[in-house]
Amino acid sequence: QVQLVESGGGSVQAGGSLRLSCAASGYPFYCMAWFRQAPGKEREGVARIDGHGTTTYVESVKGRFTISKDNTKNTLYLQMNSLKPEDSAMYYCATRPTFYCAESLTVREYGYWGQGTQVTVSS
Repeated sequence: QVQLVESGGGSVQAGGSLRLSCAASGYPFYCMAWFRQAPGKEREGVARIDGHGTTTYVESVKGRFTISKDNTKNTLYLQMNSLKPEDSAMYYCATRPTFYCAESLTVREYGYWGQGTQVTVSS
């Protein structure tokens, strides 16, 4: 049974940093991603990483966020620096049972989700 458990969220001031973690269990994880959803908005992809470690980011977080994973610990990370108030959202990790990720970083491409961790950035 696939299980994804996020942690590391919290409240920070603008310009601060947070590191999110996602502990995964159930099968070897290759393609993994981070999504976020703010109140009243659709869930959007933030970053993804495939079995080779190739990463992709949404434009709004490029240069500020870094996705990585530790295969020995089956854990996915999202290092978030220079946080902005508009980064405030519930952050979710997700996975799909493929080595490579789909071309699009969209909700429909991922079948397994964590419960989310809240990130709040104050100005």
